[in-house]
Amino acid sequence: MKPLSHILCALLVAGSSLLAPSPALGTSPGSVFLVGGALDDGNAAVYGEFVRQAGGANARIGVLSASSAVPHSSANAVIKVLKRYGAGDATWIPVTIKNDGSGEDPALAALAAGMTAFFFTGGDQFRYVQTMIRADGSDGAVLAAVRARFLAGAPVAGTSAGMQIFGGPDMVTGGLSYYGVRDGSVAGYFDTDQILGYWPAGGFNFFTAGLVDTHFDARGRDGRSIRLAADTGHARVFGVGEDTALIVNGARMRVVGTNGVSILDLRSAVVGGGATWSISGVRWSYLVDGDEYDADQWSVFKKDSPLVPDERTVSAPTQNVFGSYELVNAALDLCRAGLSTSTTGLTAETSPQFTVTLTKATGFAAYTRSFTDLTLGIG
Repeated sequence: MKPLSHILCALLVAGSSLLAPSPALGTSPGSVFLVGGALDDGNAAVYGEFVRQAGGANARIGVLSASSAVPHSSANAVIKVLKRYGAGDATWIPVTIKNDGSGEDPALAALAAGMTAFFFTGGDQFRYVQTMIRADGSDGAVLAAVRARFLAGAPVAGTSAGMQIFGGPDMVTGGLSYYGVRDGSVAGYFDTDQILGYWPAGGFNFFTAGLVDTHFDARGRDGRSIRLAADTGHARVFGVGEDTALIVNGARMRVVGTNGVSILDLRSAVVGGGATWSISGVRWSYLVDGDEYDADQWSVFKKDSPLVPDERTVSAPTQNVFGSYELVNAALDLCRAGLSTSTTGLTAETSPQFTVTLTKATGFAAYTRSFTDLTLGIG
């Protein structure tokens, strides 16, 4: 027998759906807010834009937190912030791994069907797979309701694991850059950072223009993303920095927030055949607040101002190239050093030790805080 609280919840949801039918939306998918993680409560640019697109004072935002080890607390924290930025209502949709079968709960699916937007919190993206996607790969009842609203125009936002789950085939499930570059990727989910794991079926497929990765610069994830893309045949990676969002509307995308978004283009990359893995010819563009990107045209539209480089050479190479912010800082230093055309960085690990090389090649351009088409190689 179902507990009384469950029955009451179902009755309340059913009653509210009769009194307040699902808000009318459009006929095309909503925006996708890919948030790289560590989203500050004071980030008005990201939260404010999301709440505005959700409907502002008329918004009904469903918060999902199945990825979190403390799902109720995570959801409540987000709900408070969304309301602070003017959301009319924000409600936890309590799908959790601790509540087996909640992803198929008809009452929760009905609750989701009445929302104007959805926010997915961080944690472990594989928990979203376990709770919201069926064993055969189809949508569970709650995800089906979310997808229907998204396809009708409801924006969806996800931070950290909540962003990662929006991706398509070959979603990364874990692993550090060094081990990924050294050993390659392995299909599955592994409870260790020493294996670059990925889920071939992917996540929710809300974003399929390339692989995605989170906490990109803060956790030095360039290496693992490049290796995974090369192993699985993807030509592009979108690496989103912390406290930063890539807002996607169809093919058009815009960066909003504190840090940046890396776009790694592997169309001309060549994987080496030596004793240790190597790759050359990856094109790296780093975009910051206000910059835009057209995924169909593979084109960057810059708001950041052009850079006048210093009359100097690059700083000493980093000895921990996949450390926090090490690679992007090396790239920005190269951009500013007008007398240098390349720089290198070494991995802290030495069995074997890898070298990352950055080169100002044809098409490269530098801006105050960003750059386009810097060539990257690992070997």
